[in-house]
This record gives sequence, structure tokens and C-alpha cells, in this order.
Amino acid sequence: MQVIEDAAVFQRNCRAAGRVVVVPTMGALHEGHLALIRRARELAGPEGSVAVSIFVNPIQFDRQDDLAAYPKPLEADLAACEREGADLVFAPTAGTMYATDRSILVTESLLSRHLCGATRPGHFDGVCTVVLKLFLLSNAAAAVFGEKDFQQLAIIRRMVRDLDLPIEIIGHPTIRESDGLAMSSRNVRLLLEHRADAPRIWQALIAARDLLPYGERNAAVFLEAARTHLLASPFFRIDYLEVVDAETLQPVSAILRPSVLAVAGFYGGVRLIDHIRLHP
Repeated sequence: MQVIEDAAVFQRNCRAAGRVVVVPTMGALHEGHLALIRRARELAGPEGSVAVSIFVNPIQFDRQDDLAAYPKPLEADLAACEREGADLVFAPTAGTMYATDRSILVTESLLSRHLCGATRPGHFDGVCTVVLKLFLLSNAAAAVFGEKDFQQLAIIRRMVRDLDLPIEIIGHPTIRESDGLAMSSRNVRLLLEHRADAPRIWQALIAARDLLPYGERNAAVFLEAARTHLLASPFFRIDYLEVVDAETLQPVSAILRPSVLAVAGFYGGVRLIDHIRLHP
């Protein structure tokens, strides 16, 4: 396995590697990330190469304290990448990725209006910019992303479509802990009492989805069912709770086509997100 910090070297090695499948990450790898790497290994096949990026992208953070606290266990991450069969790991510094006088950002203007895009200004500009750079550097045939960040995945797919990028985007189902909490690099920052309470996020989403078989279609009823569970916590603070169309990510008032119930919130300073699909 090659560990590369220099962007030009990474680009050169990827172009010499044949078919490349890339897995963009910010490190602090958990089983969710490892599932993405394993899927990439399957897609690349014995003749192809898997490239994993490990880069805590500063321009997608809306809070400096969140950026400073983000875990960075690089040695453990590299060992995990090697175990899962990665061929290349790109671990650049911010100075490698961005010129000091950079003046170009990639901006999405529709799918990012709501959910995390509304509560984290500039977040998806940072995501699109760094992901586009990784696609160009890696010359990858495909990229694997987790569906937990479903808005991010939708925006990346839209970027690929609108910019005619020659890459296939593969989504991988959310990986959960045994108690239902969606795996996240931020989970390790939860206090013990917050971690014990956090499964209620998934429980709240399930409680709302369970209204579907009874014929309920009013989005406000789904929101109230989830909100009731979430507000019963003495610790959890809701950032947003919305029902949106699964394709356009615009708010809906009724579940008449595939939709998504999405939530974000805080345990102390730790922000977690999750979602569940609602099919009429």
C-alpha cells in the first residue's frame, strides 16, 4: 500500500494504476468506512486499484471548534486501509490541497437549500470543491459514498451529472451500531450519557415511518411523531427535522412519492445526522 501526501504524486500514481475506485473520507475510520473500502475493492476487481483519501477538509466546516475537535488517528486509519486492501492512500495537508490565494469554489444552488445546507452555510461548497479535486486527481472510474450522508450523496450525483464528469457514483447503505445509532466518526466524542441516549434518533425515525402502513401521508404527522421521541431526551437538541422529496430534496407536505425524513441535532457540541426513507 502506498501512502502519498503530494497531490502531483497521487495523480501520477493513480493514472498508472489502471481502473481506480476512490473512497473519499475524512479519516477516523469506523466500520462504516471499512464497508465502503470493501465495496470499492469488489468494484475494482483484482486488476484495478482502490484509492482512499484521508483529509479533514477545512473548508466544509462551519464551526472552527468542530474542525479542531475532529479526530485524526492517522496511524490507525492507515492500518485499517491496508487490512481492507487499499492500494493507495492519499493523506494530504490543507496546504497541499489549497493554494493560499485560492479563489474558486464549486457551488450547488438547489439541493443544498435545505437540511444541512441551510444550517451549515458554505458546507456543501467545501464538499463539492474537495470531491471534484479528488475526482480529477484520482481519474477514478467510480467512487463509493455512504448513504448516511444522503444529502451529500445527492449533491455529488448532481455535480457529476451537471458537469458531465466521467465517474460512476456508488451509494452504500448506512452501517449502524447494534443499538441502531448510525456509525459516525463523531460518535467517539459523545459523553457516556449522551451515547446511551443517542439510539433514540433512529428510534424516533422508525416510530414515524411506522405510521405509513396505517395510511398516514401528512408530513406534519410524521414530523410530530419523530419530534415527540426526540424531545423526550434531556440531552438532545434538534438542529433540523424535515420531510423532503427523495430526489429534489425540497420540503413536502404529503408523502405522495418517495421521501426522506431527516434529522440533525446536538449532544453538547457533537452534531449527529440520520434519516429514513418514506415510501408511499
